[in-house]
Amino acid sequence: MRHGKASRYGRYTGGPDPLAPPIDLTEALEEIADDVMAGYSPERAMREYLRRGSRDMTGLDELSRRVQQRRRDLLKRHSLDGTLDQVRELLDEAVLEERKQLARDITMDDMDRDFREMQLMNLPEATGAAVTELSDYDWQSSTAREKYEQIKDLLGREMLDQRFQGMKQALEGATEEDRAAISEMLNDLNDLLDKHARGEDTQQDFDDFMAKHGHQFPENPQNIDELIDTLAQRAAAAQRMLASMTPEQRAELMELSMQAFGSPELMDQLNRLDANLQSLRPGEDWTGSEQFEGDQGLGLGDGTGVLQDLAELDALSEQLSQSYAGSTLSDVDIDKLSRQLGDDAAVSARTLAELEKALKESDMLRRSSDGDLRLSPQAIRRLGKTLLKDTGYLSDRQGQRDTRNAGAAGELTGSSRAWHFGDTEPWNVTRTITNAITRTASEGGNPGTGLQLEVGDVEIQETEARTQAAVVLLVDTSFSMAAEGRWVPMKRTALALHQLISTRFRGDELELINFGRYASQVQLDELTAMAPAYEQGTNLHHALMLATRFFRRHPTMRPVLLVVTDGEPTAHLTSHGEARFWYPPRPETLELTVTELDRVQRLNAAITFFRLGDDPGLKRFLEAMASRVDGKVVAPSAQDLGAAVVNEFLHVRSPRLPDW
Repeated sequence: MRHGKASRYGRYTGGPDPLAPPIDLTEALEEIADDVMAGYSPERAMREYLRRGSRDMTGLDELSRRVQQRRRDLLKRHSLDGTLDQVRELLDEAVLEERKQLARDITMDDMDRDFREMQLMNLPEATGAAVTELSDYDWQSSTAREKYEQIKDLLGREMLDQRFQGMKQALEGATEEDRAAISEMLNDLNDLLDKHARGEDTQQDFDDFMAKHGHQFPENPQNIDELIDTLAQRAAAAQRMLASMTPEQRAELMELSMQAFGSPELMDQLNRLDANLQSLRPGEDWTGSEQFEGDQGLGLGDGTGVLQDLAELDALSEQLSQSYAGSTLSDVDIDKLSRQLGDDAAVSARTLAELEKALKESDMLRRSSDGDLRLSPQAIRRLGKTLLKDTGYLSDRQGQRDTRNAGAAGELTGSSRAWHFGDTEPWNVTRTITNAITRTASEGGNPGTGLQLEVGDVEIQETEARTQAAVVLLVDTSFSMAAEGRWVPMKRTALALHQLISTRFRGDELELINFGRYASQVQLDELTAMAPAYEQGTNLHHALMLATRFFRRHPTMRPVLLVVTDGEPTAHLTSHGEARFWYPPRPETLELTVTELDRVQRLNAAITFFRLGDDPGLKRFLEAMASRVDGKVVAPSAQDLGAAVVNEFLHVRSPRLPDW
């Protein structure tokens, strides 16, 4: 740029995006609520949602799958003989160069040449033994001697790299002074660990050690415990790498280790370090092993790094499983996940953790006295509004007035909605003008220069009829409802009807009654959380008795009875309060059920039966019952049950409205 520096923008990597929109709980709540209504506890429903994720959010299961796939890839790609292969290659090169030199050297005594040739030809097959046998060999070729020295240098750097990541590269081309500094560091480190094991060390001891050798610890530990943790994790990985080798590989490596830097003291210091770390951190996995299947050879340092990766992946797998007591998604190590799977996986895990926290801290879920999470009243209202909209009652589609009427002309509800052709309710002038101003501004106009109304701007005030109703919804909770996939639609229906009455017909009273072998009055949150139970019996007789009792407590209200069932009555209540079950239904059960229905009818109740399924016996029974009490039978599918119940309630609730 001519007048300033160019700027480049990329993805924010400093943690959660500070400009990201707040977590939207709508989709999460709906899916969690579906699982709750299917019988899950809210706690488990939340866990299942976080596990499977959503269309725009990767879940725990997918992250766990990626972790396991990376683990399998590491094992299938690599082998642990990289260092042995390098040593064998250098040894072969050294022997070849030495034999060339012997062939060229015409000044050498023939007997000496023959002896050397024989010594080189009869080297042991095992790489470690061959290197050891040549430790005292007087090399005639400078190139061969250099190759052999490279073997000792490589072994030293690999041995150190097993315990201190990056040492292999740092010590490449190291001088004797560099090696002496490493030896001094190991001695000082072991002395510090010995002192710590006795409980005699201080922070000053650690600070002095880091001041002297800190440049060799890029992890930059801040205290002795952090230093021990870092070293112990890598040392344990080195031990697991050895255990993962074949016995032959392990034996060769042990023999070669004594040649590291040409000094056995190095291995003594490293063995002392391993012993110190193992005693200080016995909880690390010092004995595990892995089965490598690939052909990409790893050196000792790189192999130890891969074993550390495998340990990290195992830890991540446990964290993502959330299977231990008190687990939360804040337990997931985001840095490790990013290192193993990339930034996208880390973002997904962070999003899941934020969602979990938002769900627990929101008013959607609340902790009960027994410690369980439950849907809060606010969550139930929010879900009920969504379900009511699904029935079509709150739909903005034109031409469907049957599901949008809040009542005939009467008292204002305080709510408004968009005007549709045929509406006669008064305008909400404030909302109408506001809509016009907002639309004009969004289209680029200036509301101050003039305002024109359009049909889409108009909102009307909703009203409700003054007549109050006592509404009873009887829902069948026998096991067949769950077995036939009608359990959740039944609950969704109850939520939608409850939302409609509590927001549009506030003067009405709603009673929810569930009936299986027995019937009982149930609160909405209890019905929502109710799990299917294998219970035989459809006790409509008991349910009608409770409905009659409710209607009599509200004598000034218009009684409305809505019955949802998928089976004939197979149980009734005796005079002693016990339930009797028979299948097929016995005449006694049917007679008592009909008698109780007659009592409801004498209260002038509007009665509608909602038949689920195609059972011929149920069809005949309900049609006979409806004919007897001047009621009605509706046979919706399970998916359309909510809309059928809401529409029928509106039709019965406001009979003066035309049947659109």
